[in-house]
Order: sequence, then C-alpha cells, then structure tokens
Amino acid sequence: MKMRRNRRISRALSRDAYRLPPMKKLFIKTYGCQMNVYDSGRMADLLAPLGYAPSDAAEDADMVILNTCHIREKAAEKVYSELGRLKRLKDRKAQAGSPMLIAVAGCVAQAEGEEIVARQSAVDIVVGPQSYHRLPELIARVSRGTGHALETDFPAQDKFDSLPEEMAAPGASAFLTVQEGCDKFCTFCVVPYTRGSEYSRPAAQIESEARRLVEKGVREITLLGQNVNAYRGDGETSLAQLLHRLARIDGLARLRYTTSHPRDMSDDLIAAHAEIPQLMPYLHLPVQSGSDRVLAAMNRQHTAEEYLRLIERVRAANSDLALSSDFIVGFPGETDADFEATMSLVREVNYAQAFSFKYSPRPGTPASTALKQVPEDVKDARLQELQSLLFAQQGSFNESCAGRTMSVLFEKPGRKPGQAVGRSPFLQPVHVENAAHLIGQIRDVCIEEVQPNSLKGVFVREMAAVH
Repeated sequence: MKMRRNRRISRALSRDAYRLPPMKKLFIKTYGCQMNVYDSGRMADLLAPLGYAPSDAAEDADMVILNTCHIREKAAEKVYSELGRLKRLKDRKAQAGSPMLIAVAGCVAQAEGEEIVARQSAVDIVVGPQSYHRLPELIARVSRGTGHALETDFPAQDKFDSLPEEMAAPGASAFLTVQEGCDKFCTFCVVPYTRGSEYSRPAAQIESEARRLVEKGVREITLLGQNVNAYRGDGETSLAQLLHRLARIDGLARLRYTTSHPRDMSDDLIAAHAEIPQLMPYLHLPVQSGSDRVLAAMNRQHTAEEYLRLIERVRAANSDLALSSDFIVGFPGETDADFEATMSLVREVNYAQAFSFKYSPRPGTPASTALKQVPEDVKDARLQELQSLLFAQQGSFNESCAGRTMSVLFEKPGRKPGQAVGRSPFLQPVHVENAAHLIGQIRDVCIEEVQPNSLKGVFVREMAAVH
C-alpha cells in the first residue's frame, strides 16, 4: 500500500513538473529499429520533468543521448566516431561556460558497457535498453561529481512500471512497445544478449498507454517487440487477444505489429487478420533464407516449406494482405544452391516490400566464429541479384495499386506547399495536394500515379468532380 501511495505521489509531482517552463535542451540521436524510436520518445518523456525540452541539434543541447543499435555492421565504431565529434563539441561548450552531458543508451551501451567509458572519457552516462528509466538518478549521480554512471541491468518490468504516464504528443501514428527480448537465439543475432529474455508487458498497462496516445490525437498504433507475436501478457493474453482488446478503444482507427517470428504465428493471430477491421493488411514476417540448410545453421527453427505453408494460411485469412520480410545473404557456408533456394522462395511468395542485407558478424554470436565465411565480393553479387528481384516485386505491387481507392492516414506536411504525406493500409507513402489541413485524419484517396518510392493520389470527391 505504501509503495502504491508513493507511486501516486511521484506521478503527481511528475504532472506538476510537466507544467514548468523548460530550462535545458535535450538532443537524442536514434539508431536502428522502431523499438529504439519508442525508447527515445520515452526517454524524452522521462527527462521532461527535469526541465529538458527537445532540441533539433546537438550544438544547442545541454544533454545528448545516443540511443544505439548493435544489429548492423560496425555499429559500435560508428558510435565511437560520433562520440569523438561530440567530445570536441563538449570541450568547446565547456570553454564557453556551457557544460554538456553525454549519454550512450541502447544495445551498444549494453554490449560494450565499461569499454565505452574507457575509450571515450567524454561520456558521462552509459545505460542499457532495460535501464533507461533510471536516467534521472544517473544524471543526479553525475551532477554530484561522482564520476561516470553505468547501468546495464535487465529489469524490464521495473522499467515499464517506472515510466511516466505523461508523454509528448507523437502525431497521428505512434509506436508502443509491448514485448522485449528474445528466446530464439538465432546464431547471427545479438538481441538475446543486449535485450535479454522475452518479457511481455501486462495487457492493462498497454491498454492504458494506448488510451493516453489516442487522447493525444494518435489514430494508428504499431505494437512493437523483438519477437512481438511471442507476446504473452500476464502469462495468458496472446497478441491476438491484445489486438482485439485495443481495437475496442474509441478513436483508434488502425493497428499494426512488428517484428514477428514464423514459429509464433499462432492460429488466433492469423484469424485476427480476418476478424479485426482496424488491423491493417500488412504483415512483416522475416524468413532470412530460403535454404533449409542455412535456416538450420541460423537456428531459425522452421523450414522453407513450413514458412511457405504459413504464408498460404495467412493469405487465406486475408487475400488482400501485403507481405514483407527480412533476408540475409552470404551467411557462413551459404552456397550458390542455398542462395538460389532463397531466390526461389522470393519468387513464390511475391513480396510487396522487403529488407535485405549482407551477413556481417556480430561479436559474441555463434555465427561470428563459424568457418567458411563467404567472400565479400560473393555477398555483394548475391545481394545485388536479390535486391533486383525484390525491387521488381515491390514495383509490381505498387503498380497494382494504381486506380485503387485507399484510406490514407495523413501524418505530415509534404515538400510542396499545401501537400501532405500519409500512409496507405499497406504502409506505402501517399502524397496528396491540398491536404495539409487534414494531418491526423483519414480520407479516401484514389491512386493516380506510382512513383519510385511512393504513390500519388487525389481525394475521391475530386475524382468524381472531374468525371
């Protein structure tokens, strides 16, 4: 009882603090995935009661946070390069009598830990992705002159319980993390080591956050997780059940989720794509390779045939579904025949969109020490061939949208005066003229033109007037 009372007092103080005029500036540079985007937003919310207001540039900031990702090649080195630039900026600001704090957060912080401080003395705070709720405490520790502050534990439950209810208005669409960590241990992936084991937030906590987002004008929410369809809130609520629950929130027009694992694509989640009108017809379901031999070496725990049958079931539930995936080429030991199996799978599925990368070793993962690493020139050639096929499929899907009427959620102004950019149900960017006043709203748009990376349309009423 005392703990709940203290939490209510803390939240009340937090709300009062939000009404104070900002005195400091905060710049956050976000690397990597959507979960980092969500985390960056929540870090800003967490520091707002301390008087930190958002800044668009490190040069104007009193505190800089690098929210890092460890997935891509040489991720840590890119962070150290940025820290070198920030050190010079910090030194200049100190000479001008304007001190600046530097924090490294996210997965590189979790993986590198004390090495970051050892390599770059300008860093004041190192905080892992499960510990950023302790930022106010870490800032206080540094301000007391106790040296660097390091926090890289895995208290996921503590983190979500400690985040403030108040949050900045995110716009028409928002990310909402519902699950963190992964227990799959794919041999190429660092997530189990940097984000920890799978943890699902309570469904009631997620619903409360979703309602607060809707109250701030959000029309679309994307549920996030390293393995989001492994969600099991309160030990029993599935992702499909959570989607049904959120779909009942008045004003929430659209739902999405990412990223999924084929092993956790349950029957009720497949059915949800037919049963929930708010669930957009777009599914990102990574396969990584079309070769069973490579899939086994990756520890993906499914075969190419199992993945293809899963795609059939999803499309049977919703024939208008757009599919997306992730691919890695040049995994250790991948042969020409293995790569051709991937190409064959891509031809059979026919993706609307996909992401493809060359394999790059992640320190500490089993694949990083595997023999038979594929030469870089072979990786390059295979990636170019795969991307050519994927790009052609994406172009064909976009062309199939020409002449269709789609509901578009307008999210931001376009480059031209009066223009606005929104998202189709299939996540494509859509440009419409004379729509800037409709940001945050959903309108029916007829697609008139297919451009290389987006669609262009007109309002249905304007099309009717022309004819």
